[in-house]
Amino acid sequence: MEVNVDDVVMPGDIVKDILKNDTKETVVLGPGLRREADTVFVCKAGILQKRPPAVYYVNSYQKRYVPIRGENVIGIIIQKVGDLYRVDIGAKESAALSYLAFEGATKKNRPDIQVGDIVFAKLLVAIKDMEPELVCVDSQGKQKKLGILSSDGMLFTCTLNLARKLLNPNCPLFNFLAKNQAYEVAIGMNGKVWVKTTSVHKTIAIANAILAAEFISPEKMQELCNSIEKTLLMLT
Repeated sequence: MEVNVDDVVMPGDIVKDILKNDTKETVVLGPGLRREADTVFVCKAGILQKRPPAVYYVNSYQKRYVPIRGENVIGIIIQKVGDLYRVDIGAKESAALSYLAFEGATKKNRPDIQVGDIVFAKLLVAIKDMEPELVCVDSQGKQKKLGILSSDGMLFTCTLNLARKLLNPNCPLFNFLAKNQAYEVAIGMNGKVWVKTTSVHKTIAIANAILAAEFISPEKMQELCNSIEKTLLMLT
């Protein structure tokens, strides 16, 4: 069956006119789509969506994270093997992180990384038949917001759908929370969220607000944040 953008799709459906774009924009096929000759097939159940300028993908519910090149993820250092660190990112296999993948790192100036540390990194290599590889710098060699996350924060797991929802620029949750609370947050596309505030009960409250936002519309998020504020006032 032929389908269009915003349709509910099933494996085997054909995406209509996706490669017949009259403009000279490059069409990018994201997760859930596969090209054979001049036809694009759906290989995952979900909703067909488009992101400007011409990125097509299937938004679907899945439990296990599948690494995708360029995505930011949060992982835990589980092992050191030679010059590499093994990082658990929630995929079917651990990812590799070199000690040289940090800003300013050299053979003589190695970063202080221990097993159990939490790292916010970008996927450099994510190929089906190869081990995922992480880096903690951007294309210009700058760390920016990547790197080792503080152990003072709280790490918890959410669904992949919620992670995508939180990273949507139109999601107002964090703007509402920031009006009265100072906090730091890092969200990985692999469903890992790290939160740090000035106290334990504030951290737990914000974590609960994030988890509760999965089934709440953007219009109702202000009410959610107000209830969180009332709870914090009762505890202080």
